[in-house]
Amino acid sequence: MKLAYIALCAVLVLLVNEAHISMAVTCKPIELAACASAITSSSSPSQMCCNKLKEQRPCLCKYLKDPNLQKLINTPNAKKVANTCGTPIPSC
Repeated sequence: MKLAYIALCAVLVLLVNEAHISMAVTCKPIELAACASAITSSSSPSQMCCNKLKEQRPCLCKYLKDPNLQKLINTPNAKKVANTCGTPIPSC
């Protein structure tokens, strides 16, 4: 589990400067690091995780197009976290 968390953080750090859109939200995959423990351990997401997920929701389709992030976002735990937060992962 620690390896998955480290991999998630590494991917997010590498991509933080690559993902931007011209809407009010700045796409920063690193913002989703608050959800890493919930995604990798099946624990309940924190309020901070849910807030960050809601902030980054407009970016999720863009993240899903990135092969590195897609592997993390399309996991059953990530979908469970998103649903628990009331922000289901969109079909893109």
